[in-house]
Amino acid sequence: RGLARTRCPLCKELFSAPKILPCLHTFCMACLEQLEPFSVLGLQKEDSDSTSDGLWFQDQQQQQQPPLSVLCPVCDTEVDLPPGGIKDLTTNHLVMNEVLLETLQAQGPGLLCDLCVDGAAAKHCPTCTANLCQFCCQAHRRQKKTASHAVVDLEDLKGYSQTGKPILCPSHPSEDLTLFCEQCEQPVCRDCVVGEHRQHPYDFAANVIHRHGDSMRDLLKSTQLHVATLEEALRHIEGVSSAICSHVETVAGEIHTFADGYIRAIEEHRDRLLKQLEDLKVQKETLLHLQKVQLEQLLMDMRTGVEFAEHLLTSGSDLEILNTKGVVASRLRKLNKVDYSVRPGVGDRIQFSASEKAGQCCGYEVFGTILNKAIDPAKCVLQGEGLHSARQNQLANFTLLCRDTSGEPVGRGGETVRVTMIHKDKKDCIIKPTVCDRRDGTYHISYIPEELGTYTVSICVRGQHVQSSPFTLTVKSKFRRHRGVFHCCTFCSSGGQKAARCACGGTMPGGYHGCGHGHKGHPGCPHWSCCGRTVENSECSGALPGENLQRSMLKTVAL
Repeated sequence: RGLARTRCPLCKELFSAPKILPCLHTFCMACLEQLEPFSVLGLQKEDSDSTSDGLWFQDQQQQQQPPLSVLCPVCDTEVDLPPGGIKDLTTNHLVMNEVLLETLQAQGPGLLCDLCVDGAAAKHCPTCTANLCQFCCQAHRRQKKTASHAVVDLEDLKGYSQTGKPILCPSHPSEDLTLFCEQCEQPVCRDCVVGEHRQHPYDFAANVIHRHGDSMRDLLKSTQLHVATLEEALRHIEGVSSAICSHVETVAGEIHTFADGYIRAIEEHRDRLLKQLEDLKVQKETLLHLQKVQLEQLLMDMRTGVEFAEHLLTSGSDLEILNTKGVVASRLRKLNKVDYSVRPGVGDRIQFSASEKAGQCCGYEVFGTILNKAIDPAKCVLQGEGLHSARQNQLANFTLLCRDTSGEPVGRGGETVRVTMIHKDKKDCIIKPTVCDRRDGTYHISYIPEELGTYTVSICVRGQHVQSSPFTLTVKSKFRRHRGVFHCCTFCSSGGQKAARCACGGTMPGGYHGCGHGHKGHPGCPHWSCCGRTVENSECSGALPGENLQRSMLKTVAL
């Protein structure tokens, strides 16, 4: 750390005329002068136009002399330079002392003069920061520019952690900085307070150091708190980063374990499928072989009977034919009655569906099944309330159940089902149904008819009509609800009112316009007062004509 404080971060050599940037990083003045300063205002001027207004703007900016900035080579912070440039930056005298002490302790008596480079250095000029031999020291004092410089012995500086040398005023090199200007907040000498700092409040540096030192200590304490907070935050971030790495390793192990188990499950499922496929092959080949043997035996029996009968009819005499007719005819009749199928007993359809669920294997859900059931459209059936009748502008539906050649449910989906609904009288009137594959061998078909009438419905699977397809569909008007009451008679439902009427047309003696038990026109069972229908869960078939009758029925309904 000591070597780092005395060497420039740019040139890596001992500091020479060290200057402090506003970001508190120190560099040699020569190194800072090699940096390329820039001005934000200058960049804006490059983008401005070349009109008269632009020229006026440039003149104004030149008069204002915008501040220059540099980027700190260490922290990459943009810092503003003072009006005087690099040379007006604050000098780091503490670093200068450390450089001097390090030089003295490292080289000792062998330190050479910085001017003649021949004689041994015996003196040191703090103003010039140069080590001088006796001869060069005398010449240094005789020159007009350096005659006022205070020169000290090198022996007096060795062995001390601080040189304790006075800091000279940059404006008046012969004067020490012993005063402090309160207005400009900078150390000054006696000549400064009677010159450019005239009428500025000032005091001796020893008198104000406590106040300014305390303010710096307060700022230091608050900054140290931020340092501690930031260090704690960085430690927390490091802890979170370590935890993330640990969790990543744990999860990676879990992923590997899961993947290895899943791979084993897939491999075991693969072996099961291959064994199932081989068993299916053996089963189909066995059934086909048995059917083949039976058909071959039947064919041989048929040929024997045919050859014998043909030979008898072509070569035998009448008596020979009549003599063997009974045996031959009995055999041929028996052969003709044999029931056999010309179609193979098993189908050749064997497919693999990768998307079908295959249950659990080693604790993992696996997919992929072998499909060997062939759908037979002629065995597929339709069922549901909306199969043959529907209501206008109301949703109706029915279900298609797919079956194989043996009539068993297929138990899987994925088939192409085509449904067409065309009006018999209006060929341009078509119902567009919705087909929903339930993935279990059933298909839900829903539709909403807009026109009344009869429709021809065709349902095809794999391009072939299913059972009972095509068929007719009747679309009726919208379901009419009953507006009356389902009663035994008008007399009871109206509370004995004479004006109440019923759509059944029944009347009672004594001036009653409605029906009554056992009287003329009564249907003999409960019925609807609005239409006379005797089924409670039915559609209203109409009402009696006449406004007065409707009002009477509405009154009955209210009662």
